[in-house]
Amino acid sequence: MSETTPVLAAHGLTKHFRAGGRRVSGGSPARAIHAVDGVDLELHRGQVLAVVGESGSGKSTVARLLAGLIPITGGQVLLDGADVRLRGRRAFRAYVRRVQMIFQDPFGSLNPVHPVRYTLTRALRLHRRQSSGGTLRGPELEAALTELLERVHLTPATRYVDKYPHELSGGQRQRIAIARALAADPEVLLADEPVSMLDVSIRLGILNLLADLRDRLGIAVLYITHDIASARYFADRTTVLYAGQVMETGDSESVTQEPLHPYTRLLIASAPDPDDLAGVGAAAVREQGTGGEPPSLVDPPPGCRFAPRCPYATDLCRTETPELIEVAPGRSAACWGYSEREGRPDVGPAVRHAGANGSGTNGEAAA
Repeated sequence: MSETTPVLAAHGLTKHFRAGGRRVSGGSPARAIHAVDGVDLELHRGQVLAVVGESGSGKSTVARLLAGLIPITGGQVLLDGADVRLRGRRAFRAYVRRVQMIFQDPFGSLNPVHPVRYTLTRALRLHRRQSSGGTLRGPELEAALTELLERVHLTPATRYVDKYPHELSGGQRQRIAIARALAADPEVLLADEPVSMLDVSIRLGILNLLADLRDRLGIAVLYITHDIASARYFADRTTVLYAGQVMETGDSESVTQEPLHPYTRLLIASAPDPDDLAGVGAAAVREQGTGGEPPSLVDPPPGCRFAPRCPYATDLCRTETPELIEVAPGRSAACWGYSEREGRPDVGPAVRHAGANGSGTNGEAAA
């Protein structure tokens, strides 16, 4: 397989959930929630891709679609360039050996009635075999358990292997969840906000662990977060999602320091800034008229989904949906302001260089 071929990719990834209610014979079709619409992503070995956006943007849905936990409505998922079709238990098990997911809440993702030994042993027996070809047992099983715990820096292993989830701290539970994912020797880790449920003091340790796994094992990592500062610190590339669609993508440093899309600018500017005690930045955001709520995903508005909140929106933005436009090498934005279309918005250099005042911030966009 070519080095340039992504280990996992999504093209036109789409997920519509039924909004409720039955279709009456001869009546209109049941409505659908447009959770994800036409998202393109590429995960490469030894790299981290961050997907950033506010709550309800579709980030976690993207991760679950890529994990095969929910069926896709449209689009395509490719593993090493081959179309993924998860039909039957055998196909799904073969897929999850290569693509594993880490959930947001480590306490909720671990069975509270079983100790660490049971949790990791079950994962090892599902995904690994002894050197003789049989199920892992005896000394080989003990060695594999020790290796997993040492990989996630829980040493000595004997201190943790017989403990229950409630006897561990939040950070230790998340490390156990990561160890369970590593039991399959995966090529891809899908991390759905893996540090948002943890104390601020231990978040950096989990991100450093994932970075170490990326570097040592060459694992591709999808990092779902609403914290754009951690995306800048941890991820090689960042994709910004809003209302189920990609607004901007590029290398993390450029996206966070020189955002192209007005939504990315708002996402950064609305974050708390410890150096702005007078609230000047927040006042500037309010003066731009960028308040309001995200659009209805049951009945999305025509055109750009950010247009109702965008201070630069024109009639073109409100009537036609922009495609991702390549603004610079490796940088793309779904904004008509970077096109040559008549009636395009004048996003101006302010958007291009807004990140200069928002470096090192984090948080969700203002609602």
